[in-house]
Amino acid sequence: MTTLGPGANAPVATGQAQVEISYSPIPGADIDVSAFVLGATGKVRGDTDMCFYGQTTVLGGTVQMTESSAGRAVFTLDLSRLEAVVEKVALTATIYENKASFDRVSHLALTVTGGIEAQIPTTGMKETALILGEFYRRQGEWKFRCVAQGFAGGLEPLAKHFGVEVAAPAPVVTPVPAPAPAPVPVAAPKPSVSLSKITLDKTRSSISLEKTSEGFGEIKVNLNWNKGKGGGGFFARNTSIDLDVGCLYELQDGSKGVVQALGNCFGDLDYEPYIQLKGDDRTGAVSDGEWLHINGKHWGNIRQVLVFAFIYKGAPNWRETDGVVTIHVPGQPPIEVRLNEEGGRQGMCAIALLENVGGGVKVSRRVDFHNGHSAMDKAYGWGMRWAAGSK
Repeated sequence: MTTLGPGANAPVATGQAQVEISYSPIPGADIDVSAFVLGATGKVRGDTDMCFYGQTTVLGGTVQMTESSAGRAVFTLDLSRLEAVVEKVALTATIYENKASFDRVSHLALTVTGGIEAQIPTTGMKETALILGEFYRRQGEWKFRCVAQGFAGGLEPLAKHFGVEVAAPAPVVTPVPAPAPAPVPVAAPKPSVSLSKITLDKTRSSISLEKTSEGFGEIKVNLNWNKGKGGGGFFARNTSIDLDVGCLYELQDGSKGVVQALGNCFGDLDYEPYIQLKGDDRTGAVSDGEWLHINGKHWGNIRQVLVFAFIYKGAPNWRETDGVVTIHVPGQPPIEVRLNEEGGRQGMCAIALLENVGGGVKVSRRVDFHNGHSAMDKAYGWGMRWAAGSK
């Protein structure tokens, strides 16, 4: 193992590379890790050169964030596929909404394919953003450098530093009647990326998304979790608990059902119910957790969807799973619901309710716990009959 301090570098093989960022979480503050693909000027060429929680795959999969959970993030890069104009790929960490500074992070380290490790010293670091390290070209070969450079202000100024156009929040405007001006040609607006994400909690329990002319596209619901503590180290994935995502659905014609791995009810995207479970992670080996997809083109056929998670195997302890469900709607900020606030010890958790309200999507946080499918069904009045199943 080659250990790098700030400013030190080591060669890496051209081809597939993986970098794992591990850190000690800060209670009440999220740490977000991002990658910026940079040219000779140290700037991105466009917003598609930024890989972060709202855009986890860029450049046709050449750079991907394959895992992002409390205490751990993983990026994969294919250095051989990066265009010749790309000089660097910078890895950064920021504290969301500047709720703390990095001196509260006792452990922060990077591990790179090929036996490279970089420990980031955080003692006394008052910044809320960090450039952790970078892959860079030198005489046609790739190297990795530990940077460990503090940066004030969080993700937005850091993104702007790298040349990313950041979307500003829409201002509230009071309309004033006025004669319509003569139309004048204007340049097309430069694309910008939204750095916002929405967390539904006790203070903000719901959000409504209006339907656009393009519709909603494919709505993706991700369930992820980490081990927290026990065998395998503090930051290991929870392989001792089989945590499953699923949903109850009701269509506009009144038909109801369930999509889940239990009973092999995986659903279908192109036909009713227009909802599909993309596989079942029984071992915890799948780094990005489990995915439930909803075909937004058929959202008009769906009345409501209740997203749930249940512990199929293992002792119920939601607080230790540190589970999080993230709902990705194309063109919208990610919507996040954490499962461990109440730390219930019942095996079933109703997480979020997606309702068709006037063609839009209303997402409401639930996070209530039940003894099983039948008890949750009764609580929400779904009216289905349940029998024991297996997978």
